[in-house]
Amino acid sequence: MPSTIDQVLDLIGNMTVLELSELKKKYEDKFGVTAAAPMMAMPAGGGAAAAAAVEEKTEFDVVLTGIGEKKIQVIKVVREITGLGLKEAKDLVDGAPRPVKEKVTKAEAAEMKAKREEQGATVEIR
Repeated sequence: MPSTIDQVLDLIGNMTVLELSELKKKYEDKFGVTAAAPMMAMPAGGGAAAAAAVEEKTEFDVVLTGIGEKKIQVIKVVREITGLGLKEAKDLVDGAPRPVKEKVTKAEAAEMKAKREEQGATVEIR
């Protein structure tokens, strides 16, 4: 019978980056602490090599690969995140696949991806 700690580790190991980000925020709020960044660098498959690879990459590019059916909402989200004007944001969305934001942290990239996917867009983090 696995221990509670093993069950928690299995659960955390299967979480997405967005879920880990939400977990971190709720943990900080509940206990009034600040979680250190290395705690969020959990290997997805579990292995020393995977952990080293995750820790090395600190900058990510958010690439819009498809816009889905809600083009106007996707343009609004692109404007919100990038600070571009309406025409520039529309051109960026129309020219997909294109990078929307480059050299951002993992948490920022996950948040941007989630906002766009809520509107039906397809996004990759590279």
